[in-house]
Formats: sequence, structure tokens, C-alpha cells
Amino acid sequence: MADLSIVIISSILLLPLLLHLLLKNPNPNPNPPSPPGLPILGHLHLLKHPIHRTLAHLSDLHGPILLLCFGSRPVLLVSSFSGADECFTVNDITFANRPRLLSGKHLGYNHQTIVWTPYGPHWRNLRRLTTVELLSTHRLLSSSHIRSEEVLSLVKTLLRDSSGPGFHLTELKTKFFGLAYNVVMRMIANKRYYGDADESSSEAGKEFRDIVRESIKVSGTSNAADFVPVVRWLGIGGHERKLKRLRRRRDQFFEGLINEHRTAKKMTGSRDSKGSPAERSSVIDVLLSMQEGEPEYYNDAIIKGIIASMLIAGTDTSATTMEWAMTLLLNNPQTLKKLRDELDANIKQGSLLQESDFSKLPYLHAVINETLRMYPAGPLLVPHQSSQDCTVGGFHVPSGTILLVNAWKIHRDPKIWDEPDKFMPERFLRTNSEKKSDEVVKEGLKMIPFGLGRRRCPGEGLAIRVVALVVGTLVQCFEWERVGDGELDLNEGAGLTLPKVKPLEAMYKPRESLASLLCQL
Repeated sequence: MADLSIVIISSILLLPLLLHLLLKNPNPNPNPPSPPGLPILGHLHLLKHPIHRTLAHLSDLHGPILLLCFGSRPVLLVSSFSGADECFTVNDITFANRPRLLSGKHLGYNHQTIVWTPYGPHWRNLRRLTTVELLSTHRLLSSSHIRSEEVLSLVKTLLRDSSGPGFHLTELKTKFFGLAYNVVMRMIANKRYYGDADESSSEAGKEFRDIVRESIKVSGTSNAADFVPVVRWLGIGGHERKLKRLRRRRDQFFEGLINEHRTAKKMTGSRDSKGSPAERSSVIDVLLSMQEGEPEYYNDAIIKGIIASMLIAGTDTSATTMEWAMTLLLNNPQTLKKLRDELDANIKQGSLLQESDFSKLPYLHAVINETLRMYPAGPLLVPHQSSQDCTVGGFHVPSGTILLVNAWKIHRDPKIWDEPDKFMPERFLRTNSEKKSDEVVKEGLKMIPFGLGRRRCPGEGLAIRVVALVVGTLVQCFEWERVGDGELDLNEGAGLTLPKVKPLEAMYKPRESLASLLCQL
């Protein structure tokens, strides 16, 4: 009996050593550094809003490549361009998957949308469909009238609200928000749910706006249930219940849109899937035409997933970027004047800015790029997940590790950008001959607001067009001033799209030099 007790006690004492040997990293490369964590929670307790700044602080303390634990899930945090570049070039296929999160399950149609689906044939087909059929250059050109009409509607609203001499106060956040959603919904379903329109006052319009508000609220809420299983098992916080309820409402709304277009299609006769853009006037029309050829694949769930993905990727992000761009211009009057001078010199007299003018406006593009550098709409890129063991920055990364890339931190890296916290659109206009050779290497094209690699955002072209047209038109048509004497607040709020804490308010008046043109609108 004594011998048995000795064996048991020895086994207990040796257990930690055995576990260490079993769990020891078999890879010759070391594990990434990791700050001290807590049992069960790991490093979740360290996350404070704004999360991108919290993670940037951790990187400053421990290095640009860190291994964190969000509850039970390992997370690789990358805060350098070299690390991000390695993830999405050498290890691009390895990191081409997405982590399985509750939002992907309930709002991503069981991880079947282009945002959430794993890398493979289904994702490749959705990517081809998005880039070739829905967001191609040709398709964007054919929908340019939608963006022009929505920007013109914004100008008319501002003119209507500015009766009388002098400057007038306006709040721009809600106007940008409504414009962005109108643009995307008109592309999707020929519907306009914000501003002056029949649909905006309908029950469907009210329901859509309520769904949008709920979607933003849910997406901006941290979800511990994704990382601490016991939270999900016990239903603490009710986050999954909210996701399920929102999914049902969105499903019902999207089904109504699809059925409306399906009925109209039957009434007007079958359309050839290779018809002209005028015949295929919306994204839903295109997808219904494809459904006729492959009904088993292009089912209604796939169509609803594409609608949801376009709304998520192309609305709040664009609206937020417009708001930051105008904020930065108002805080930098000389930059605002320089942009207006470029517009006046290159836009035909008596005409409003059009997308066809963009090639003549390098400073406008520089302003948009500098805004995206300082305030990327997605400060943390959409998370990826490793499908096998790999090496990043000389560190071993095991399979199943979530990858977070801090684009905000990379865009403000002083090793890459001169005076990174200063708004300087001119940095994107310098020619190589004006730089030292090491500066060309340092700065290069180190912008990643739309991601990197094969899962880079396919909506980049649409977003740039919308933001440039709105910002350029507002600067062309109106004089702008700050409210009060001080600079506008630049504090960032909580959320996935880097919102301003305080919605943008500004003083404006129509430009006298464009009075005759504006009176005709």
C-alpha cells in the first residue's frame, strides 16, 4: 500500500512536467511573445475601447507580433506591415479562412457568405461572381448615375436648408449615412429608404431603417460567447438571442425584396442572363437570372447572403470615411482651399463634378487616401484563421489561430510614414525623384484599408467612387467653416468602423461663384 501511495504521489508531482512535454511547441521556431493573461479569460480583460488603440499599446509594449488568448482561442496580433505582408503573401492560403463566430453563423447564413465562408470552391465562385458580375468596372460605370443622383439629392437638401444669407449649421453624419445606404440599396433592389422618397415613408422603409440600426448595434457589441464557451452555454448577455432575432427580421425583409423582383420578372417575361445592364437593372435581377440556370446553387439563401454582404461592406464604412474626410479638411483650411482650387481648375464651368473627372483630380485622390490612412474604416482587418501551422516573423503559429491585423497601427508607423499623425495628402503626390531611395522603400504602397491578399475587399472600387464624389462635390459647391473657433473633435468611438465620438457638425453656405448653377438644381 505504501508503494502504491508513493507511485500516486510521484505521478501527481510529475504531471506538470508531462503536460509541459506534451504541449511543448514541436516547431523549431519560438512562439510569439505574449503578455501575462488570466485563467479562462486569457487577455480578454485587457481589451478596452477603442480596441485598435488598446492593441496598438500592447504592441508598443511587447512587439509587433504577439500571441494573445481570447478566452479559449489563440489570436495572433500583427501590427507591422512586414508581418502583415508575410501573412498575406507567403502564408496567404494558410490565412485565407475565417474564424467561426456567432455573427458568421447567424448573420452570415451559416458561414456561407463571401465574408464568412471558408476558403475553397464556394468562396472562389462567390469572389468571381462579385468581381466579374456585381462590382466590375463595367458594372460600376453602368451604375454611376445612381451615385450622381444621390449626391445631387444631398446638394439639393443642403440648398433647401440654407435659405437666407450667411452660413448655416448642418449635421453631416446622418446625411452621409443615408446617402451610402441609398446608393447600395438602389444597386441591389432599386429601392431608396432614406430622404425624400416614396419608399422612405413606407412600412418597408421604416422596417429597413430599424433593421439597419439593430445591425449596427449588434455588430458593435463585443461577444464573449465566441471565446468563452460557458458564456454561450449559459446564455449570459443574450447576444446569440439578439443575433437570431435580427436574422429572422433580415430574412423576412430580403425575401420580400427577392419575391417582388421575381414577380416583376415573370410579368415582364424571362430575361436573358446576358442582357444589357439596362435590362438587368439591379443585383437581385442579375442573381435571379443566374438562379434560372443553376437553381440548386443560386438558391434564395445565397442571394440573401450576397445582399447582406454588400450592405455590410459598402455602407457604414463609406459614410464613416466621408465624415472623417470632411472633418480633416475643416481642421486644415489650407488643404481645403487647395482641393477647391484643383476642382475649379479641372471641372468644366457650369458643371458639377462627375466620376469621369476623377482622372484629372490627383489631389482629391490624395485627400481620400490620406483619410483612409489616418482613419481606416476597418481599423482591424476582418479576422482570418490559419488552416495549418506556419511561421510569421520567425515565430511559430499553430493551426487554428485567429489572425488580427491592426491596420490603424500600421498606417501610423513612424518607420514607414513621415509625421504619421499629421494630415498631409501631399505625401501621396510626391514623385520618386523627390524622395530618397530609402523613403521610396519605406513608404511605397503600405496602405491596407481594404485588406491584403486574396480576401482583399472586392468593394474597394465602389467605396472610392462614392467617397470621392461626395467629398469633391461638397467642396466644389459650398463654403465650409468649423462650428466655433477651436478644431473639430477627433476622438474615436467604439465600433467596427472607427466612428467619430461626436457626429460632425459644420457651417456652410453656397458658393457665390456657382450661384447660377446651383439655382438650376
